[in-house]
Amino acid sequence: MCRVARARLYRNGVLETEDFPPDRLAEYLADEDLTVWLDLGTPDEGDLQILAGPMGLHELAIEDALQSHQRPKLDEYDTHYYLTAYSVTLDSTTYRLTKNEVSVFITDRAVLTVRPNEAFDIDEVVRRWDNLTHLAKNGVDFLVHGLLDYVVDTQFDIVASLEDRVEELEDMIFDEHLANRDQLRQALALRRSLVTLRRVAVPLREVVNTLTRRVSGTPMAPYFQDVYDHVLRVAEWTESLRELLGTFRETQLNIQSNRLNLIMKKVTGWAAIIAVPTAITGFYGQNLPIPGAQQPWGAWVSSIVIVVTSVGLYAMFKRRDWL
Repeated sequence: MCRVARARLYRNGVLETEDFPPDRLAEYLADEDLTVWLDLGTPDEGDLQILAGPMGLHELAIEDALQSHQRPKLDEYDTHYYLTAYSVTLDSTTYRLTKNEVSVFITDRAVLTVRPNEAFDIDEVVRRWDNLTHLAKNGVDFLVHGLLDYVVDTQFDIVASLEDRVEELEDMIFDEHLANRDQLRQALALRRSLVTLRRVAVPLREVVNTLTRRVSGTPMAPYFQDVYDHVLRVAEWTESLRELLGTFRETQLNIQSNRLNLIMKKVTGWAAIIAVPTAITGFYGQNLPIPGAQQPWGAWVSSIVIVVTSVGLYAMFKRRDWL
């Protein structure tokens, strides 16, 4: 018996029944007025083989569906399309991005979704279908649109959150009290998340573009075009944020280098000032008959020379912004 997690049956755009027995799938597919959706959660090869006959699934597509971490893609076979896509979630503390995979078999009158785990929120996809019931008469295209719309919206929301965090990092870049190590750790975490997002968003552009051309001239065309516009924005947004993070790191290194130069300049200036009394006292400390040795006026002269020279050096360095 095939372990179907959820199922829906639409007749002429109206939801007729849910969670029907999968052994009646061949009967339903023979009726041209029906559109079928089946969902498999954590399936094995036997589950897919049961559905492969009625739906005409290709063995290579079945193999891909059973192997996780596929690249987002759209493969065309004689009897169906095979689609792989990813929704994403973001940990608000570590900014670690998690990919949630879904595989989709698309035939003329049926859609089969395969999820390797429960991370992909299929319930949200169903809610989107329920909110757009006026489009259900478009059959399979309606189901595919709702699923892709959810996938792209998760990516769009995440890239917006990442941008907010990147802007916060930009505001902290001139904060001398924040450790550079903390900034670097956050920047690297954001960069890793953006790289992961890029891997799932950029290939999805071609997937959605192909499906948009497929429905060209139908009532669903504007809706697919809207999804395509969103996925383009996600891809471009991700690229710009990656470049911005690279610029952030370069700016951080430049600021750190400038601060180090400023510190070295000040330390050198004070060392030069301190060197004057050190040299004078060392000169008069020689065990030689120097003029003014063991005389009160000698102590006064050396003290005046120390003060005048030190003040003069301080004023000169200050005027040149060395201190």
